Amino acid sequence: AHPRPSANGYDAAASGASNRGPTSAALLADISDRAAAYREVNGTTQVPIDAVTASGSGLDPHVSVENALLQARRIAEARGVPVADVRRVIDALAEGPWLGLFGEAHVNVLRLNLALDDAFPLSPPAGQEVEG
Repeated sequence: AHPRPSANGYDAAASGASNRGPTSAALLADISDRAAAYREVNGTTQVPIDAVTASGSGLDPHVSVENALLQARRIAEARGVPVADVRRVIDALAEGPWLGLFGEAHVNVLRLNLALDDAFPLSPPAGQEVEG
């Protein structure tokens, strides 16, 4: 699964927000570009807000459950498995709001990708050998 966009190129040493406000032309252009890319890559017209906006730190490890589920078709195709199997992994890793009250349900992208690798390993690119 793809994570949220980063304001700093996913550089943990430079963690921070872009400091662009809601009327920033640059921010609006970034969101528009990200939405178009999300639609194209995931084959959907739906675009969750967390798919096009960076978190305050720029390094949020979570995406909304909606975001993860909208990526399920692309993930399933890449791994050669049924979409329902990918959705089951997403559902199993979905975490509810903190203390049952704060925030929204979410999925940790790293944990999801590791679980997907365990359940449905990707084949190495053609011409590359696997060590082990």
